[in-house]
Amino acid sequence: MSVRIDGELSGGVPNRPGRARRLLRGPSPEAAPALVARACTLVGLLDVCAGVFPRFRHSRMHSVAEVLPGALGPFAAALSLSAGVLLLLLAHGLRRHKRRAWRAAVVLLPAGALAQFAYRHSLLGVVISLALLAPLLRHRSEFAALPDPRSRWRALANFVLMGAGSLVLGLVIVSVHSDRMTGDPSLADRIQHVLYGLFGFSGPVDYTGPTSWTVAFSLGALGLLTAVTTVYLAFRPEHPAARLTPDDESRLRALLERHGGRDSLGHFALRRDKAVVFSPSGKAAVTYRVVSGVMLASGDPIGDVEAWPGAIERFMDEAKAHSWTPAVMGCSETGGEVWTRETGLDALELGDEAVVDVADFSLGGRPMRNVRQMVKRIERAGYETRVRRVRDLGEGELDRIRRAAEDWRGTDTERGFSMALGRIGDPADGDCLIATAHRADAEPGPYGDLKAVLHFVPWGADGVSLDLMRRDRSADPGMNELLIVAALQAAPRLGVARVSLNFAMFRSALARGEKIGAGPVLRAWRGLLVFLSRWFQIESLYKFNAKFRPRWEPRFVVYRSSGELLRIGLAAMQAEGFVQLALPRLLRRRAAAPRPCPHGVTEREIRAA
Repeated sequence: MSVRIDGELSGGVPNRPGRARRLLRGPSPEAAPALVARACTLVGLLDVCAGVFPRFRHSRMHSVAEVLPGALGPFAAALSLSAGVLLLLLAHGLRRHKRRAWRAAVVLLPAGALAQFAYRHSLLGVVISLALLAPLLRHRSEFAALPDPRSRWRALANFVLMGAGSLVLGLVIVSVHSDRMTGDPSLADRIQHVLYGLFGFSGPVDYTGPTSWTVAFSLGALGLLTAVTTVYLAFRPEHPAARLTPDDESRLRALLERHGGRDSLGHFALRRDKAVVFSPSGKAAVTYRVVSGVMLASGDPIGDVEAWPGAIERFMDEAKAHSWTPAVMGCSETGGEVWTRETGLDALELGDEAVVDVADFSLGGRPMRNVRQMVKRIERAGYETRVRRVRDLGEGELDRIRRAAEDWRGTDTERGFSMALGRIGDPADGDCLIATAHRADAEPGPYGDLKAVLHFVPWGADGVSLDLMRRDRSADPGMNELLIVAALQAAPRLGVARVSLNFAMFRSALARGEKIGAGPVLRAWRGLLVFLSRWFQIESLYKFNAKFRPRWEPRFVVYRSSGELLRIGLAAMQAEGFVQLALPRLLRRRAAAPRPCPHGVTEREIRAA
C-alpha cells in the first residue's frame, strides 16, 4: 500500500502545494501517442502476416491486408515484411514520445505508400498509409522526447536479437510454403536455407513456381534489416553511459562538506557512473543513473534542504525531456516528504537502515553474547584488526587491499548502486575508513597476512557508512562481526559517533511477522520474503544487522504510479547488479576504471558467519 507524505518539514522548507501542480510529474501517457503506437503495432503485424503467410492474403482479412504496403509478389512480400518489422520496432519509441521514432515513422509511411503505388498502383493503400501519417503530423509536438544514453554495445545487442528473430521468422517463411516445396527437406536443410537466404544466397530448399523468389526476397529483406540497423547503431554518434565529470564531483564534494551529515547515503552520490542535475542556485543536486528507461535516483538530494525543490524540478524536467520513468530508491522520510509534496509522486516504505550510535554500543550484556563469544574466539585464533583512514595507508598496502577485494568478491558481477561507492583508496577519498583483519601465524597468501576488509565512507564530520565487506574464503567464520566490532571500538579515537551498517529490505514485515499474534496476511508476506531470501539477502541480512542492536531508520521508494513499480524494481535490480544483462565475464572488456563494489555481504559470507 502506498502512502503519500505531506506536511511541513522541520528542516524549514515551506509547504507550497501550488508548486506541486506546476512541476512536471514526468511523461504521462497521452491518448494520441498511445493510439498511434497501437496503430503502428497493428499495421506492423498485418504487414508481417501479409508478407509471410500466403493464405492470409486470401482470408477474410484480404480486404485489409491487400491495401497494406506491398501484399503480393516477391518484391511486395519483402516490402511488406520490412515495413512490418520496422513499424513494430518504432511502436515502442512512439509510445515513449521519442522524437527520432516519430521522424522514422514519418519517413517510412510515405515511402511505403509510394512503393505501394509504384508496384501495385493502389490508391487505397496510399490512403491507408496517409491515414496513419495524419495523426503523427497533427500531434508532432507530443513527440519531443530526447534519445536515451547509449553506447556501441547496443549494436551488438541489436545484432543478436534481430539475428535470432530473423532466424525464427525465416523458418516460418520457409515452412509455410510446404505445399510448393520440392521433396521433403529436413529441419536442418530449412535452417541452412534460412541462413543462406539472410546473406542473399540460395539454399538447399527449392519450390515450384515463383515461390522461390518470394522466399528469397523475404529472407534477403530480413538479413538486410539486421545488417542496416546494426551498422546504424554501431556508427551513430555515441552517447556514453552516465559519468560524473571532475567539475560535477568537485561541486558535490563542496555540498557534502557543508551538508553531508544529513544523509548517510550522501557520499555514495560520488559514484562516477552517475549523472547529476543541480538546482538553479547550485545549492542542491540529485544524482541518478538511467537503467532500462527508468531515471533512478538514490538517497536524498545533496545539499541545502531549502534548495532541494529546485534540484527535484530539474530532475523531473530531465525525465520529461527524455520520456524516462522517474523513481527514487532509498530516500529518508524527510526526502520522501519533499519528493512527494513537490512532484505529486507516491512513496512506499522499502526497508530500514541499521544505524549504530557508538556511545551506546557495548559487547556486554546477554543480547550481545553471541557476538562477544564469536569475537573472542576469533581473537584467540590469532587474528588482529587495524582500523585506519585511507590517507594513512601506503599505496602498496592499498593496492594489495584492492586486489584482495576483487579476488574475494563472491559473485561474477559487482553489486551495488545506492549504497556502494565503487572504488577503494582513491586519493580524493582520504577520509574513508578501512578495517582489516590479519593473521600473522598463518601461511602467507597472495595478499600477505590480510584475511578480511571492510570499507566505510564518510557520513558528515562524525559518521561513517558501510560500503563493502570482503573476506578470504579460507579465513575463519565471523570475520565480518570481528571487523564491525573493531570499527565501532575504534570509532571514538577516529572522531566517529555513528556508523551506518547494511540496508535491510522489508525489515519491519520480517520483524512483525515472526511475533506472536501476527495475522495470516502478515505471516504469509513474511513467508514469501523468507522464500525469496534463497536468492536475495532479505532475511539473512536483517538478522546479521540485528546482532549489533542498531536503531532502524526507514527508507522509501518514490514512484509515479503503482503500475510502474515492477519496472522500477527490475531497473533497481539491474543497477544493484542482481540482474545482469551483459556479456559473460570471460568475454567482457576489462574496464579501465574500478568496478562498483557491493554494499553489504554475500549470502555465502552470512552463512559462514
